[in-house]
Amino acid sequence: MNKWLELLRNDDYMGIKKYLKNGGDLEETNETGESVLSCAMREGCDFDTVMLLVESGADIKDFDEEGVSVLDMAITYDNLEMVQYLIDQGIDVNATSRRSGFTALMAAACYGRTEIAKLLVECGVDQSAADSKGFRAVDFARKMNKKSVLALLDFSEEDPQNRGYAR
Repeated sequence: MNKWLELLRNDDYMGIKKYLKNGGDLEETNETGESVLSCAMREGCDFDTVMLLVESGADIKDFDEEGVSVLDMAITYDNLEMVQYLIDQGIDVNATSRRSGFTALMAAACYGRTEIAKLLVECGVDQSAADSKGFRAVDFARKMNKKSVLALLDFSEEDPQNRGYAR
């Protein structure tokens, strides 16, 4: 995986292309089970580089040992173009592979990814979905004081449960 990490850190499109041609294995994972594609998200690789990996066989439905999916990684690292691509490919915006039940919208809310949250809402994401502790995306947005995301969600400051959070 070290060779992959070096290439991805440098967003070395031509180096990646050459490595793939010489047998670079897209199924390699790092110590936490993250795929090459997820590592590309983490390293902030250009969309062309990410698409080279996808077109070469990287699994867009993959997830790591904790259940963190490629969609989660695209949201975490604010890659709106990749989120749109994944949705266009049929990735279910309501599905989660995490045991905690943490969803894509919850991730967008936590990280304040307003444009991604807007896209998810436009795609009909279930705003009422709750994680294993009963928290919804709106709860994460309130706790993290992400007012721009709150403005997109079913949220009312007048609701008694919303007092003491973001204003």
